[in-house]
Amino acid sequence: RDTTWPYQCFGCFVFKPSAKKKKTLSLADHFIHGCEGAENSEKRFKLCQDLWDQIKTDTEVLQDELNRNILDSLLDFTRKCSSTRQHSDWASQMRASEIPTAALVLGVNVPDHDMTFQSLSDLLQQSVTPYVASVQAKECGALKHLIKRVLERLMGTVVTVDDEEEEEAEQTSAQHHKSVHCSLSTLCDWYNTKTKKSNTGTPGKKRSSPVRDGPQQPPVVIIFKDLEAFNPRVLQDFILICSRYIERLPLMFIFGIATSPSTIQHLLPHSVSSLLCIELFQSLSCTQHLATVIDKLILTKQFPFKLNGKVMQVLISIFLYHDFSVRKFIKGIQLALLEHFHSQPLSVLCCKKKEALLNVMQLDHLDLERIRHLLSFKRYVEKQEPREQVDLLTDDTHLKEVCQKLIKDLHKYHKNYYPILRCLHTLTSSLPRYPLGKQIRELHLICLEKNVWESEDYQSAMKLLKMLAKDELIALLQRCAEILQPAKSKKIKSALVQLEDMLTKFKQLDSNITSPLKHLQKKTDLAQLQKTLLEMNESRRAKKLSPFEVLRNEALEFIDSLVKSHLSPPESQVLNEVCYYTSSATVRRHLNATPRTSIQAALNSPFYYLQNDRLKTEDGTVSNAAPDICIAYATVVSAAEGNDPDSDNFGKVDEVKHARFIRAVSELEFLGFIKSTKQKTDHVARLTWGGC
Repeated sequence: RDTTWPYQCFGCFVFKPSAKKKKTLSLADHFIHGCEGAENSEKRFKLCQDLWDQIKTDTEVLQDELNRNILDSLLDFTRKCSSTRQHSDWASQMRASEIPTAALVLGVNVPDHDMTFQSLSDLLQQSVTPYVASVQAKECGALKHLIKRVLERLMGTVVTVDDEEEEEAEQTSAQHHKSVHCSLSTLCDWYNTKTKKSNTGTPGKKRSSPVRDGPQQPPVVIIFKDLEAFNPRVLQDFILICSRYIERLPLMFIFGIATSPSTIQHLLPHSVSSLLCIELFQSLSCTQHLATVIDKLILTKQFPFKLNGKVMQVLISIFLYHDFSVRKFIKGIQLALLEHFHSQPLSVLCCKKKEALLNVMQLDHLDLERIRHLLSFKRYVEKQEPREQVDLLTDDTHLKEVCQKLIKDLHKYHKNYYPILRCLHTLTSSLPRYPLGKQIRELHLICLEKNVWESEDYQSAMKLLKMLAKDELIALLQRCAEILQPAKSKKIKSALVQLEDMLTKFKQLDSNITSPLKHLQKKTDLAQLQKTLLEMNESRRAKKLSPFEVLRNEALEFIDSLVKSHLSPPESQVLNEVCYYTSSATVRRHLNATPRTSIQAALNSPFYYLQNDRLKTEDGTVSNAAPDICIAYATVVSAAEGNDPDSDNFGKVDEVKHARFIRAVSELEFLGFIKSTKQKTDHVARLTWGGC
């Protein structure tokens, strides 16, 4: 369950397996092993797996929707460039002498790029060309390696580079096709052979492939996933070589750029970049991507599993201050999901309402006792009459009936919470200086932590809303009505009716009052804003309110009542523990691991990672069976092996032990725990202190 496996850094230590063959554990067995409340662990695993699959499916659909525009544009670009080669006019010929290049700016969220490139590669192969190769900088350190990777992925065969790799190629040739020489002329010959076969086809057979129904010479697309990481000299030489074959080979490049399009200018001189016909493509920013993911996966009643404010804050902080990876953010949600169902026995109630009500009636006495110990349930019991308190604490049947009602109330809370949250965000996100945050996730975090209506920012937002003109306020209230329209909750439907009545009254008013906020949209100085608010308060006291102002105050009081009724923190809801995950420290430890601490834990307690019984010790000492790196050999090994301290050979280290010791010291130096000094021969100094 720990994301860091430090022993992989310094080698693999082999232990002799037992003669008895061990049974392979399934994922369900791993989940159930050591699970809190093992009596219902299988049912919880099934619920967890269903939610996991649902999150995965919805995420994939969401990724496709977000990338659809940029991928469609890239597909159109490849088709257009391929058709240009078929034309005979002078302009097309000049354009065809350059290598068509798509500069795809994806942003700095590098961990998410693989999924985008995989989708792009699949779409290209399905609808444009079967000849697509993707390369990364780490596997293309030299020009020969870059050409080798391109040829191997396009031709599906072994490519020989030089005499040093002949032996490796001969070993693998028995499993692959005959090896070919590493050059673009080889690729040209192979491409001509392939396209002739595709165009000729089999007599009497119709071509049904969508790729073959396209141009007679489908392009050869090479995707550079991480352009910034490529060696500039290697990239320049490769482009120069490819430019000499452009008349024989319809090449096309796609540059994956994480930073800025100016990267191309920094990597390629004009003599090289002039050989490319570059078109820029910009994907959605990672922050826009995150906002959509939060909106679809978290701010919805569709998923019964929820995250509390601290866990949400950890996931967002890791996203904003570490890697901007939406993929890692989703993994964090899945990790929290797994931890919640593994550690919370009452998570069997974290499911759809009908299923949860059935599961309540199937709870045993132990589960009911767990409910009685929940903090939210204790607060609920304290508010009841003495007789009801006794029944709740002693009568299991009565408790089940009450729990069914509480589960229904919890689901109603979520049904009402999200529409009202969106309404409040709609009203406040257009105000100067965004008192409750520009993004809805910021407002959601405030509502998770405390009563939002008690905050100064909320009071300031309500005062600013009272300064809106008629048209501005009507537009915002109309958007709120559209948000409430799809809701099925009775309370929300009733609120929608009242809101529509107010909108009708607003439209019947003849007054056309300008907004004092007009000039504040440009001047957002805090001192000026406070001054204007004070002036508005003084003017209200001095004059009688107009019909518009009366109706405006009534509308905002109505919004305020909805906020106070439906946006209370989840901790105020009884049985919130069954569906809210709260361990932010666990999420931070797994997603934002500290390698040095984990390595120290492995060195001090190798059993924690290797799970070998021979490494178990009771008094905190290191077993002589531990890896060499964990042992101080001069004392521990000799003593453990039972050598007599009074013997002549005691203290003398043989060559094997000496070699093992030197290797262990070298490994510690490689990991950064010690370093060599110049004080004397073979002297090292410690670099880290403390431990686990």
